[in-house]
Amino acid sequence: MEYILLLGLGLALIAASVPGLRGSASTVHWYNRRRVSKEDAPKYGRAMGAGTLIMGACVTATAALQMIFDAEPIFYLTAAGAAIGLAVMIYAQFKYNKGIF
Repeated sequence: MEYILLLGLGLALIAASVPGLRGSASTVHWYNRRRVSKEDAPKYGRAMGAGTLIMGACVTATAALQMIFDAEPIFYLTAAGAAIGLAVMIYAQFKYNKGIF
């Protein structure tokens, strides 16, 4: 039961990704979305939501697997999910915001 906080974090990330997956970019800080055009805003929101969902799903899966197996290598799943989710978010930043900031 020591992984409940990790499970909560994963579920919170999944919940935070829902508005983005619906096409709303409002969960992204205004400074990071200031150059996104109105017509690209739903695509940008979905891409950022997808990145957050990937991270949340991997953290949740890691917490669940740790509760069952309690094996240290399972944390590589979180590292892989964070890397893939971050790559999706950086791709969205460059494509729709024309740069990181």
